[in-house]
Amino acid sequence: MRGWRPALRLAWRDAWQAKARSILVLVMIALPVLAVTAAAVVQATADVDGVEAIPRTMGAAEARIVPLTGTVLQTPDPANGMFTTTSGGGAPTLDDVMEVLGDRAVTTIRAGRADVAIGDRRVETIPSEVDLRDPLAEGLFELRTGDLPAMPGEGVVNEALADRGLTVGDSIDVLGEQITVVGIGRDAAWRDTPTITALPGSFGTDFAGGGGGGGGGGDADGVEWLIGGEAVTWTDVQELNAIGALVHSRAVVQDPPALPPEVAARLGQANNYGAYVTIVSLIIAMALLEVVLLAGPAFAVGARRQARTLALMAACGGTPRQARRVVLASGVVLGAVAALIGAVLGVLIGWALVPVVQQFSDAWFGPVDVRWLVVAVVAAFGLLSAFLAAVVPAWLASKQDVVAVLAGRRGDAPPSARTPIIGVVLLGVGIALSVVGVKGGETAIALGAVVAVFGMIFIVPLVVSVLARWSARLPLVMRYAVRDAARHRTRTVPAVAAVAATVAGVVALGIGASSDEEQNRESYTPTLAMGAAIVGVTSTYEPNSGEAILPPDDVWDRVDAVIAERLPDAEPEVIRGQRSELPDGGSFYPEVLGEDGEPFYGSWGGGPSNAPTFVSDGPVPGLIDVSEAERARISTALKAGKAVVFTEEAFGATEVTVKELLYETVGDGSPPETTRFTWPAVFVQASGPVPVQLILPSTLAEETSAPVTTVGYYLDDADLGEGVQQDLTETLAGIDEGASLYVERGYVAPDDVFILLLVLFTLGGVLMLGGTLTATFLALSDARPDLATLAAVGAAPRSRRGVAASYALVVGFVGAVLGALVGFIPGVAITFPLTSVRENVCIGRNGGPLMCDFEGPYLDIPWPMILGLVVALPLLTALIVGATARSRLPLAARLT
Repeated sequence: MRGWRPALRLAWRDAWQAKARSILVLVMIALPVLAVTAAAVVQATADVDGVEAIPRTMGAAEARIVPLTGTVLQTPDPANGMFTTTSGGGAPTLDDVMEVLGDRAVTTIRAGRADVAIGDRRVETIPSEVDLRDPLAEGLFELRTGDLPAMPGEGVVNEALADRGLTVGDSIDVLGEQITVVGIGRDAAWRDTPTITALPGSFGTDFAGGGGGGGGGGDADGVEWLIGGEAVTWTDVQELNAIGALVHSRAVVQDPPALPPEVAARLGQANNYGAYVTIVSLIIAMALLEVVLLAGPAFAVGARRQARTLALMAACGGTPRQARRVVLASGVVLGAVAALIGAVLGVLIGWALVPVVQQFSDAWFGPVDVRWLVVAVVAAFGLLSAFLAAVVPAWLASKQDVVAVLAGRRGDAPPSARTPIIGVVLLGVGIALSVVGVKGGETAIALGAVVAVFGMIFIVPLVVSVLARWSARLPLVMRYAVRDAARHRTRTVPAVAAVAATVAGVVALGIGASSDEEQNRESYTPTLAMGAAIVGVTSTYEPNSGEAILPPDDVWDRVDAVIAERLPDAEPEVIRGQRSELPDGGSFYPEVLGEDGEPFYGSWGGGPSNAPTFVSDGPVPGLIDVSEAERARISTALKAGKAVVFTEEAFGATEVTVKELLYETVGDGSPPETTRFTWPAVFVQASGPVPVQLILPSTLAEETSAPVTTVGYYLDDADLGEGVQQDLTETLAGIDEGASLYVERGYVAPDDVFILLLVLFTLGGVLMLGGTLTATFLALSDARPDLATLAAVGAAPRSRRGVAASYALVVGFVGAVLGALVGFIPGVAITFPLTSVRENVCIGRNGGPLMCDFEGPYLDIPWPMILGLVVALPLLTALIVGATARSRLPLAARLT
């Protein structure tokens, strides 16, 4: 029997006869292939770059040119962000570009950002200025309803903005300019982000010049040009780069030239490539390992079923190599069929999932893209995993005792004494790599995790054997299950290892995620007392000039009316202070100087309405978090006309020097006018966060240039529910754009952390259940003669259910415990680089000594998740198996 052809025929015949086992193997191998293929189709469809991105980047133009400064070094497709510039030189003009390309058709395009009011809401949008009627802009916007803009002041909006309540004919204010909506359609680049597109000059001169303000206004990027005419070659691109222009060229993207290695390295294409390859290799290795371990028991059972056939082959002169080839052929046949089924179904499911996934993306996907090379590689890995899963059963089958098998006895070879030693060595290497990775080597930790998992696999046979020796005092069904697992290690070890590998990965990721969240929780600094709330009204800014717009005079009367209506039982405390913005357009800021004449810098400035000082003649604002003794001391000082200065370190002095910085115009670069005041003062060391550094009595506040006004309302223990808070916030925003409400609820973990832990637990649970159930039912199928013998000698029908449940408990519990122990190694190690914070800068606060901050690492073990995996899931699996296993079997008799 030479070659693979007879072995493949035997494998195909065996697969057809054992349909249930074959379907099980097909499912286990095809599912990963299906999942990865579907994900690859969705990812390729969502990844719109290169040729697919040309219409949304440059419309029908030959190039889109972005003027920068200095000299540009770019890749053929700079849309992926790979370009760099050198300093020096101004941005090129359109005339400079035309000198390189010659006279061509050109249209300008600008894009920016703006907040627009729609009813009682404000929506962040992306405004663009481009003539959509120009042939070069064809493809940038697909009109669905109405017309394209024909004159300044007309605009088209995408469906995302129209869904906010806009229709054709409505007028909206964009950066201070009234724009009439004349059309609705689909923006080529943005799907969920609202956009509005108008003719050049529609959004004001500052937008056209690339300037803008902050706050509630907007800003614009510089001008860009769409270029028509002949193709822009790579030589043209390099000449334009030399004058400071970044170029998206249709011809170059469609036919990109090769970059010299040194240029590619400078642009960052080689950056992190080694780490990327390492991570991808680790993921592939772990995925292969998981599939191999899950499919291994099925091939072990198949080899057991073929044991007599292989023994007859050996008795007739067959070689061990031919015996191995017969078992390996099962892996080839089933792997090829599973890979083909998984690839075909993966492509179809990926195509069906594209519209679903599109709902979660802000950008439009491209046409369905199937990268057949990726599909072929994934299918090849599926075939490889099946082949590898059959390697160990094939090797053991070739070493079986021919006489024992022909006599009807088991022919397993005794376990090797070297296997546990190899496992211990690998575990030691994995721990060492994790220790090395503690200092910041995430890759070393990942490698250590994989090595530790492999070491654990080699130790599993020893653990199963030890449990069998310790099982003498166990009940019959448990004792039978443990000893049966030890006798048939070829199907038990892969199943236990598969469960352990799954649990190890889930535990490691769970510890990392939970510890990262613990760091966020511990480093959170509350702003107010728990449950308290504060209302502030900040200044807004004129969108084009950036000038501050103070709240109207009656804003607090309206806020007071809203609070009285929505919170009739609340007694808000009025907070008086000085705003940083002045009525004449300037700004005010006080600096507290130390004895050396340098400012005290600290963590101040979180007061309501951005007020740098509070003003009071006795009562201490409720949001100041100090002890009752300090509160009385502060009140006494304010009544005596003294300033109160908060410090982070103890500071003994009776006077304070405050330098007033007075800016006439914001952002013009002119130096401020300064005035120094020396006042009697009391210094208070703050034990917690304090929103301002200064509280002044009225007499001292009047000496400064800033008027005293209401800056906030404080609601102590307001007990606002989230629904009430949302309703009150939206109502306040309707009063004034700068009105806000903050309620202190302490640290609230984001939903994504809980979702991540839930996904990890669910994924681990599904894999554990799948692996344990598969191994258990395969074991029951393999043990039918023994179970029939038990029934023949008087065992009760429920004994088979007990054996089945006990076997599932052994596989699930042993695998979960081993996996949890191994998972702790990388899980704890990753917390060091993940949650350690070391400040590189040491600072002196309030004239005190230099202080350097060292925090972390933070460690938080998600015990509920781990206990659920180690205890609850094995018990659940045992219950499922015990409830579904057949209690009666037909008696089997040996024919002689």
